[in-house]
Amino acid sequence: MTTKKSGGTPPPIRPGQKVPDSGIYSDGAKRATMVRGEPAPPTSDPGRKWRQVVDTNPKDRK
Repeated sequence: MTTKKSGGTPPPIRPGQKVPDSGIYSDGAKRATMVRGEPAPPTSDPGRKWRQVVDTNPKDRK
């Protein structure tokens, strides 16, 4: 699993993949709030990935 470095943006995640960092994610068409360790929901279209747009818990970085 790839992890986010301090100050960086986490890598995009695929639907069903465990979320590496809590926050608000976008697939380009819709947004979803995701919790670290939970599986990512399906995207709006096949082949899309989730990208974090807001880190809702910045003190939670490791």
